[in-house]
Amino acid sequence: MDLEKIRNFCIIAHIDHGKSTLADRMMEITGTVSKREMKAQLLDSMELEREKGITIKLAPVQMSYKGYELNLIDTPGHVDFSYEVSRSLQAVETAVLVVDATQGIQAQTLANVYLALEQNLYIIPVINKIDLPAADVPRVENEIINLLGCKREDIIGVSAKTGLNVEQVLDAIIEKAPAPDMSKHSDSSLRALIFDSYFDDYRGVVLYVRVFEGELLKNSEIHMIANNSNGLALEVGKLTPKMSPKDSLSEGEIGYIVTNLKTTREAKVGDTVTLRKSPAASPLPGYKNVLPFVYAGFFPVSNDQYKTLKEAIEKLSLSDSALAFEPENSPVLGFGLRIGFLGLLHMDIVRERLEREFNLDLVITNPSTNYEVTLNSGAELEIKSAADLPDLSEIAEIREPWVKGEIILPKTMIGGVLNLIVEKRGLQKNISYLEDRAIINFEAPMANLLTDFYDQLKSVTSGYASFNYELKGYVAEDLVRVDFLVAGEKIDALAIMCHRSEADAIGRTVTKKLKEVIPRQNFEVALQAAIGARILSRETIGAYRKDVTVKIHTGDRDRKAKLLEKQKRGKARMKRFGKIDIPSEAFTVMLKRD
Repeated sequence: MDLEKIRNFCIIAHIDHGKSTLADRMMEITGTVSKREMKAQLLDSMELEREKGITIKLAPVQMSYKGYELNLIDTPGHVDFSYEVSRSLQAVETAVLVVDATQGIQAQTLANVYLALEQNLYIIPVINKIDLPAADVPRVENEIINLLGCKREDIIGVSAKTGLNVEQVLDAIIEKAPAPDMSKHSDSSLRALIFDSYFDDYRGVVLYVRVFEGELLKNSEIHMIANNSNGLALEVGKLTPKMSPKDSLSEGEIGYIVTNLKTTREAKVGDTVTLRKSPAASPLPGYKNVLPFVYAGFFPVSNDQYKTLKEAIEKLSLSDSALAFEPENSPVLGFGLRIGFLGLLHMDIVRERLEREFNLDLVITNPSTNYEVTLNSGAELEIKSAADLPDLSEIAEIREPWVKGEIILPKTMIGGVLNLIVEKRGLQKNISYLEDRAIINFEAPMANLLTDFYDQLKSVTSGYASFNYELKGYVAEDLVRVDFLVAGEKIDALAIMCHRSEADAIGRTVTKKLKEVIPRQNFEVALQAAIGARILSRETIGAYRKDVTVKIHTGDRDRKAKLLEKQKRGKARMKRFGKIDIPSEAFTVMLKRD
């Protein structure tokens, strides 16, 4: 097809601003999907995506409209998947920026706009949900003009649900958006960007690619530059949203390649595909290896399920190259896996998929992040859980990851949010204003944002704030490992890393929570929090008591005392031999601190 007739674009927006619904209307108007096959959020194929109303996996689709070929990529809106979004933006020339008329610009909108500007994309601003009674179009228009510096007449007001004005968006893409520019490419050997990949049970790894240079024929031998792996292009074609095979993919086109690869680790998102016989001299820019920075232990409730859990995670990791896992063994919970995730939403999705698709019953330990440790000998270690920390006398310094965050909220609510940032050991860097809203930039330790920062932010701002973050780097801090002892026995799975200044408070909070969760025994149980040999706090679970004096009918004081003394000695002996069952809820007390 003539390059002038191709338009590649993606839709970017905050969660729930109507990206997938707008994509539905576009497919309906262009006749890509017949009325009979149409259903809401057609591109969100996973059951979880439809339930939560979020896009987890991006989905490309090719549409024909007025003689033009339109390639659309529906991107995820959530911060955990921002690398995938940045790769999709690199695969296109135009971004349709969707802003909700009732909510205005949110944190994710800003983050995605910055990503689009970095890739020098042409941006078409669209205000969605203008038919709702709560819509405030003039205010949102002003916000967009302030952000992009565009003219008021460039902004298109639509209702993706009813289809109002969606044709105008398609016309704007054809008339204003640039066609793929091939003039600046030097050599003619194939270079195609992988912007997504997934594992198909029957066909192997399928890659979604944008061809920048050259042509890819069916059955060619291909080479992935960054990963240095080879494969075969068994089938190539376009997506409408179903796969329709073609003989070749040429410059400027977006399509799929069915390969003979066994796992997506061999062809990661952001890598460059070239031909094995005549490889390109250099890869396309921007590839990075995405590393997980949230780790949690996943244990099956009964040990019989360990094999199923391992197989399930292996299966999920075939199509999710960001999942990292290794076996873990805990004396209390038995065999399990320590799994690394991109963020908390990613963890939540994997957990739900394991429970639903594989019928697993899981215990999940408190999520933690990874720490870099320098020993006195000069050796460097990376630890993923507090239990792996070596003895304090051997450690020179511990570094923890910090993030750069951005919160958008109404001006009237700044005070509460600044307090929350300080509580989390964060540093507020800058406050700027956008119409009636404030943007707070701050830095904070990743570990403190893991458990319930987002929930607390929502409650402080009555749900009006939106939050976005990215990793800044590792900072050396005065960190300690807090251990928890149940009846004098150290439980490794409960150990956490925290800053020395927060250790006392966390120790007290967790022992109180454990007291509520662990059932009473026939003997007294001590719960303690400790750093090394120093005990920070203690709670005692009182023993059940049988009334041993019930068989004495007289009120003889001495006989009662004698029996109670005998019971006391028995309790002391029981305490010495006592072994306690710890319920699975005890391992997640940190997830919700209040």
